[in-house]
Amino acid sequence: MKPSAILESALYVTDLDAAEAFYRDVIGLERIAKVDGRHVFFRCGQGILLLFDAEATRHAPPPDAKLPVPPHGTVGQGHLCFAATAAEIEAWKATLEAHGVAIEADFEWPSGGRSIYFRDPSGNSIEFAEPRIWGL
Repeated sequence: MKPSAILESALYVTDLDAAEAFYRDVIGLERIAKVDGRHVFFRCGQGILLLFDAEATRHAPPPDAKLPVPPHGTVGQGHLCFAATAAEIEAWKATLEAHGVAIEADFEWPSGGRSIYFRDPSGNSIEFAEPRIWGL
């Protein structure tokens, strides 16, 4: 047995409202769920991006919780990479810069494929890359 895909990816944020606005308004993702002060979830293609307030997710749910999700969380900057074609990366770069988002790195990988890196409002390292950097 082996997994067929990654269903969801999580980032931990310091300001849930700023993160929601960034991923909705700048990145263009569709919000599918929100619990004020705890999380906001977005659809991204066939996957889901989970944004959590790390402090809120460190606490165990009450014994009678409808959804007894175990506590989790992290401290510090995370990383997430979105897939994009070469043309899309160029368009993303222009879009990000138009929103005042600084491009931290922009380069071609030795095996082929381009990546751009930038930061979300919580300091997470976000990337757009051509899938061919992984032979996909």
